[in-house]
Amino acid sequence: MKASSQVSTASSALALTSGQLPRFIEPMVLIGVAVIVAVIQFLVGGFNLAAWLILTAVLYLIAIGVGSTIVESRRKAVDRVIRGLVTAAFLLAVAPLISTLWTVVSKGLEVVNWNFITQTGGSAFDPDTLAVVATPGALQAIVGTLIITGIAALISVPIGILAAVYLVEYALPTNPLRRTITFLVDVMTGIPSIVAGLFAFSLFALIVGPKAFSGFSASIALCVLMIPIVIRSTEEMLRLVPADLREASLALGVPRSATIVKVVLRTAASGIITGVVLAVARVVGETAPIFIAASFTDNFNSNPFDGPMQTLPVMAYTAYSFPGQDIDASQAQAWGAAFLLVVLVVIFNLIARIVASVFAPKAR
Repeated sequence: MKASSQVSTASSALALTSGQLPRFIEPMVLIGVAVIVAVIQFLVGGFNLAAWLILTAVLYLIAIGVGSTIVESRRKAVDRVIRGLVTAAFLLAVAPLISTLWTVVSKGLEVVNWNFITQTGGSAFDPDTLAVVATPGALQAIVGTLIITGIAALISVPIGILAAVYLVEYALPTNPLRRTITFLVDVMTGIPSIVAGLFAFSLFALIVGPKAFSGFSASIALCVLMIPIVIRSTEEMLRLVPADLREASLALGVPRSATIVKVVLRTAASGIITGVVLAVARVVGETAPIFIAASFTDNFNSNPFDGPMQTLPVMAYTAYSFPGQDIDASQAQAWGAAFLLVVLVVIFNLIARIVASVFAPKAR
């Protein structure tokens, strides 16, 4: 009996380790299948990228699964197929992002230069040719984006952090006010951005009348979108602070307010700042609320309380949707604005990573 069990165990181990496909077999099979599918498509009637990708992935999974089952074992074959499916899903998720970035960067680099960044763009009348000439430039949009987003951050960050501190440090779970704030934050997190723009414009239309279009009105619209993000991210970071730190500080006689400022917020500073920067990166690309609340203009305006202001996302939208007489110049203006917006978002994300590494708690 003992001998038979040993034989069974040995045969099972042999089945798990018998045969091994070479490491180069997977890329070779993938290349071979891709070439065969491409040749068949050309012979049948023409190359189609989407069909080529799908057929290549399906036939590769079938080929590698059958080959692994024959040479190795069923368990390893299933592992290879699942790994291939996960890789295909990852590539499918990343492909639109790569395609979008490639399109924006390739078209934007053709337009963006020092003059495009430092001069105001728009349309001007040429008295010599009696034609309206489009002048490339995004200075008014860059300044407008920074001013509107900066004001929104100055308003949203203190409100969001203080609200999160109240929810985590002061309010009891059964507190009706806490439940109300949590419910409102959940609702505001999913609110459409165009609703925020309509709210801000309606509010300022009641206060100042027909001159409601302004950069400050757009900043209020962005605050509606930004505050719940700051509250949620700060709340999560505060909950990650160990309770032992709070208890140790309170046991030493430190007041609760000082404990929150010097212990809790300092410990969670890395995550809080990262969340704030990512919230800014989230709202800097909004188009609908700014288009409604601040309108748009080709003129340079650095006063957020006086008249419409231009921003990069609105500039890209209006230049592409409402081109002037020179359609090519308008579309080039749109791609340039889109490229600068992508660069701005990348800068914000890099800042978030740098801040997270600088303010992260250091092991002693």
